[in-house]
Amino acid sequence: MDNLNYGIIGNCRSAALISKEGSLDWCCLPEFDSTSIFAKLLDEKKGGSFEIIPQGECTIHQEYFQNTAILVTRFTQGDDVFEVHDFMPRHHKMNGKYMAPPEIIRFVKHISGKPKVVIKYDPKLEYAMGETKHFIKKDFIASITHEMKYDTLFLYTSVHKQSILEGKAITLEGDEYFLICYHEKILKPTTEKMALELERTKVYWLDWVDKTPTYKKFNNEIVRSAITLKMLTYDKTGAVLAAATTSLPETIGEVRNWDYRFCWIRDASMVIKVVSELGHKNSAKRFLQFIIDLMPDKDEKLQIMYGINKEKNLTEISLDHLDGYKGSKPVRIGNAAYMQKQNDIYGILMDVIYEQIRSFSNDIENVEELWSITKGIVWIVSNHWQEPDKGIWEFRGEDRHFTFSKVLCWVALDRAIKVAKMFGKTHKIEKWTGLEQQIKEDIHKNAWNDDINAFVQSYGSRHLDASVLLMESYGFIHARDPKFVNTVKAIEEGLSNDGLLYRYKNEDDFGLPSSSFTICTFWFINSLFKIGEEEKALEHFERLLGYSNHLGLFSEDIDFKTKRLLGNMPQAYSHLALIECAINFSRKESDERILESIS
Repeated sequence: MDNLNYGIIGNCRSAALISKEGSLDWCCLPEFDSTSIFAKLLDEKKGGSFEIIPQGECTIHQEYFQNTAILVTRFTQGDDVFEVHDFMPRHHKMNGKYMAPPEIIRFVKHISGKPKVVIKYDPKLEYAMGETKHFIKKDFIASITHEMKYDTLFLYTSVHKQSILEGKAITLEGDEYFLICYHEKILKPTTEKMALELERTKVYWLDWVDKTPTYKKFNNEIVRSAITLKMLTYDKTGAVLAAATTSLPETIGEVRNWDYRFCWIRDASMVIKVVSELGHKNSAKRFLQFIIDLMPDKDEKLQIMYGINKEKNLTEISLDHLDGYKGSKPVRIGNAAYMQKQNDIYGILMDVIYEQIRSFSNDIENVEELWSITKGIVWIVSNHWQEPDKGIWEFRGEDRHFTFSKVLCWVALDRAIKVAKMFGKTHKIEKWTGLEQQIKEDIHKNAWNDDINAFVQSYGSRHLDASVLLMESYGFIHARDPKFVNTVKAIEEGLSNDGLLYRYKNEDDFGLPSSSFTICTFWFINSLFKIGEEEKALEHFERLLGYSNHLGLFSEDIDFKTKRLLGNMPQAYSHLALIECAINFSRKESDERILESIS
């Protein structure tokens, strides 16, 4: 079965995907959302790749170097053994900042024998829209395109350059390197320098993981997910990407293909909340600054998403010359959803602001700005909470009164009141409490359906929706409240398919969804745990972990029948929910051990 058996490497500036066979099939340089230099992922013939192909049958094993973002692919053919260590350099500079150049290093480590390989170096710049030509220069191979737009790429290597371009077999008798650079190097690279870059990058990741708490259960899964979330953060602005790819389909052969290389306020806020809990407060502070920079005017409405460099216009276009992943057209860049109105983002943002002030009250700059944003959010919510919107799933049809959006409007008021208490703003507390109660009563009255015996997708609807499971997480309702318990059971009966959850089962703009949205299953597991069905939750969780790819990575969706991964990957949303579930199970075990020691 085909699956998204890809590993991600990255340095918080860009990222690349490398297949289980060691083929570099996706990368955009110099940044996450730049045009692609390799896009075999989206068109096997035209997209371009960088492959190190052993001659003859061999065994391939791939894993991450433990607690790092360095991907190791080992090729074994009898006594002929070599490894490819793939990474994007990232390490500390003397001034406290980080080196994170737009570069990929493929360090070939000779283990034994005399392996023979052919190098297929085939970058296709600018999404392969025009021809890319290669020129051998004294120190590098230059790849150039200028039909649609001028762009260049440089390959430095210890291997014979002519043999690379001619596809001749190369015998490995010692360590070699390939350095793919967006910019021409001033100082000539060497194998020794590349080995040093490998060690420095290794140290960076080991240090980063060392700042993360150790958990009793599922620690490896938590660490891998945390590293993945870190790789999806953009250092320069503090933005967090939804995923590293575009147009990987939710269903093979269909048109639900979107560009996820942007910062959704909702996804990013949830990621930051989890990353803060793991002790990485600098990421949280940078994201808060990202938001502050986006809201210069007190009455400016927040978009649901932005470009990673704070771009507000994300015009969506199709690249019709590309066939798409497994023939799934169209390939899209940009995302028209940026124009949608989704009322939930204010509550999600307010929740993050509250958590940061609560956790780091003595260490947060811009408290005055945060108070201004808090007041601004309440003003916007008070004026717009009664309006319909597109909802969390970005329905492109008519607006509705989605339950999740209403709950998050309540969250905005609840957290704003808590912030006001921390700042001693009593006059605001009195003013805002009445509105908070009004929203809560409105939800209980209109989102509850007596016939279904559950909270439903939108006011007046009979449809179930996995997003209402987050009511408990956000403190709107207690886990043991009969209304919530009944909602969890109704969702299990109505939306579960062989242990995997639909987001919803009503038809949307593109028909009935035929794959499971991975995060929804994690939400369901969390809800089972909270209502007291902990053994059942653990059983579901362990089964779901088994659906990850060979490196423990999750994409956006899972096919109900085949269990293959679908959608953009790796998906930040999926990994943050994995961490939340794993921490709950780990804490439960710790609590039980404490009780046993007391008794």
